[in-house]
Amino acid sequence: MTLATRDLTYGFRERIVGRAMQVAIDAGEVVCLLGPNGSGKTTLLRTLLGLVPPLAGEVTLDGRPLSQWPVRARAMRLAYVPQAAESYFDFSVLEMVEMGRTAHRGAFARPGARDLERAHVALERLGIEALAARPIHRVSGGERQLALIARALATEATHILMDEPAANLDFGNQARVLEEIARLRAAGAAVVFSTHHPDHALRIADRVVMIRAGGLMAAGTTADVMNSENLSALYGRPVEVALVASGEGTPRRVCVPSSGRPA
Repeated sequence: MTLATRDLTYGFRERIVGRAMQVAIDAGEVVCLLGPNGSGKTTLLRTLLGLVPPLAGEVTLDGRPLSQWPVRARAMRLAYVPQAAESYFDFSVLEMVEMGRTAHRGAFARPGARDLERAHVALERLGIEALAARPIHRVSGGERQLALIARALATEATHILMDEPAANLDFGNQARVLEEIARLRAAGAAVVFSTHHPDHALRIADRVVMIRAGGLMAAGTTADVMNSENLSALYGRPVEVALVASGEGTPRRVCVPSSGRPA
């Protein structure tokens, strides 16, 4: 199953954010969106989900326009991890994660055994099972972010779209999230995530989409796109891509800001 755009112009009535966007995300791959603040990554993700209607062109899921999919069927296939989410009710962490099962059971049905099982499994995978009974307002921002990711996992969606999933997370939990993304890919899911950490793309992404000033600056395999020239142009200052030895002794590419003149 493929989530794709065709000549997509996206944004809002009063402001176009991006034009002529061509993206296709297949099952079993990880795609990373990179771009500076204000480049439109969040708006693009929300348009891919159908939360923001296209201004021109279209978004398709399995070759069918997203607008033609019934809402419940779409929700079973597309899951979203926002940057942050506030709840006006003091749900427990477990109840928050169970909400990811709504499309499977209906909005007003009580959670069944399968729903509870998938919620607990998701919490365990993210290492926050001990927080299940705690009110969502009484956990840290990083723990709340992990709960949002667990909620997306509980949907069992084919495509999971994550808006800066590692934001507010310490180094160890960033690694945990990247490892979970790798497991999702191995299980056949597609993951699209945005980040302000290019090293995350180097570590986990199969393909990278670079967005700048409302346009597609570069797109392709991580090996082809993630180079010093592209990253320097994307962020407006010199960035070097260097090889370092990992703990296993194998070479690994990392991004290093340079002290040279801005690109």
